[in-house]
Amino acid sequence: MSKSKYVITITRQFGSLGRPIARKMSDLLGIEYFDRDLVEHAAKKLDLPESVVDKEEEDAKTSTPFYLSRMKFPLGKHTSSRQDEIFNAQQNIIKFLVEKESCIVVGRCSDFILSEMENAIHIYIYAPFEKRVENCVNDLKMDVKEARELIVEVDKARDSYHMNYAGYHPDDKNYKDIMINSSILGIDGTAEYLTDLIKRKFGEQNQG
Repeated sequence: MSKSKYVITITRQFGSLGRPIARKMSDLLGIEYFDRDLVEHAAKKLDLPESVVDKEEEDAKTSTPFYLSRMKFPLGKHTSSRQDEIFNAQQNIIKFLVEKESCIVVGRCSDFILSEMENAIHIYIYAPFEKRVENCVNDLKMDVKEARELIVEVDKARDSYHMNYAGYHPDDKNYKDIMINSSILGIDGTAEYLTDLIKRKFGEQNQG
């Protein structure tokens, strides 16, 4: 069994349950999982309040809840130069974290940032539109109309963010090792399927 570190990047469609699948995989593999906490790290690195990096607190008083609104603005509503600064901070943090131990990194263009890393598996999780609407209604307690609108908005925002920094769309198969429809097996089944594949690839890996 190889004792070298490995990293899993997960890019996902909004409503495809990519985040809970990643958390489950983290538990099954016994490795760290990084997602929104990368924003906190970037905030500290730039000596900024987390709300400034993510989105101004006052903006959270809009009709869209804060945690949903920031899905549309991963780096906050800032000038392009400020967003570039935040992205670069997050990029450095991601590279630092994966050097320490095996881990899972969700979103944040991690597939692009770690594209040259040895022992990396890049996964894209998707689901049919109607299934994503159903997930948003059941898991986020949204109404159907709101769910449909937000899925379209977040998909557009993530495509734009990824294209801006990576130069390709997040669902580009040329940059993915695995693309999986989460509606087939659900959260646990998808996590278990992917975990088995990771173990086959890297062995019963320790934490690196």
